[in-house]
Amino acid sequence: MYSDQSKAYYNDSTPTPGLMTQEVREEKSTHQQSLIFGLPLETRFQETRILLTPHDAGVLVHRGHRVLVQRNAGVGARFTDTAYASFGAEIVETASEIFKADIILKVMPPDENEIELMKPRQVLFSTLNFVGYDRRYFQMLMKKRITSFCIEDIREEDGSYPVIRAMGEIAGNASIYLASHYLSDPQLGKAKMLGGFSGIRPVEILILGAGTVAEYAIRSALGMGAVVKVFDASVSKIRRLQSLLHDRISTALLTPEALATALPSADVVIGAVYSSHHVSPCILTEKMVASMSPGSVLIDISIDHGGCAETSRITSLDNPVYQHFGVTHYCVPNLLSRFSNTASIALSNYFLHFFTSTEEPWNVELALQRNLGLRNAAYIYHGILTKNSISRKTGIPYKDINLLISSMHQ
Repeated sequence: MYSDQSKAYYNDSTPTPGLMTQEVREEKSTHQQSLIFGLPLETRFQETRILLTPHDAGVLVHRGHRVLVQRNAGVGARFTDTAYASFGAEIVETASEIFKADIILKVMPPDENEIELMKPRQVLFSTLNFVGYDRRYFQMLMKKRITSFCIEDIREEDGSYPVIRAMGEIAGNASIYLASHYLSDPQLGKAKMLGGFSGIRPVEILILGAGTVAEYAIRSALGMGAVVKVFDASVSKIRRLQSLLHDRISTALLTPEALATALPSADVVIGAVYSSHHVSPCILTEKMVASMSPGSVLIDISIDHGGCAETSRITSLDNPVYQHFGVTHYCVPNLLSRFSNTASIALSNYFLHFFTSTEEPWNVELALQRNLGLRNAAYIYHGILTKNSISRKTGIPYKDINLLISSMHQ
């Protein structure tokens, strides 16, 4: 039975913040010598990435762990069940079997049906998109006493975000590939080849944002001979890009006036603007989009966090584009699923290192004690909400994870 204090955390009403109960303290003092990792089949909106490749799953098996893979979970990324089995992973038929694992490794957040299948005190690693998740969703996770991490928020000691950077590198290059494809289309684009050629005005690309996606989009576009203009609200980010790329780009502060001047001559606009809390600010008004020339292309990479244009609406890999004001919009939220093999290998490279970087068995408590960047990624800790941003959105009280962890060692 739980103490009265612990019941306050886990009942159907809003949890009350507090320190760890004695039962939870004792529960976490047991260090598992081996772990069971679960890789579910992704069921949301054409998501085909997976967080461990067959080879890397095999490394975990070799270290004494079990890896459960739901049948066909890796097929979309071109990893067969036979490949996983050959490296020692266990292929299981149903999600209910997968969600008995100690650690769930999942690209998309679990839906409510999957949360129902989860067992108490599990550890969950997944992305976390706030759009569409309400108070009840987080309370379901809290009631199961899950410890949940947003993989995009894992931070390294140098302040970098390895998962965001890995996905940003791919997305940046992919955006230029897609821009080239649609810009050259005789119906949807301008029948132009992306690049610069003798005697021909080079293609002009505007990039909104100066983060990792922008960096790799710029590198790819410059390599093809395009003219690149970058807009961001942060002067320091702009200076960083200019330093990295040796002033080969034109930059400006992201203001309505600057955009209004630049948009009419742009062939391609790439939206990669993010604010805090996983929400994208809407930068481009309908009037701005209408000022773009017919056949120009808008690649809204930030659509998975709300989109950067008033004219953006979610599309799918099956039907990725539409035209509005004569501008071709590409607004696929899971863009990286088009390149799922590449993206999955990049993710797996990181998570293999994450779980094998020490000789001792991985343990969530030790990891949180030693890794401040992992604490940054935690949004539920043994059933207690630990993210202020989610608290503001849902009204659920939160507790600072640093205080919770400190209380464990007093």
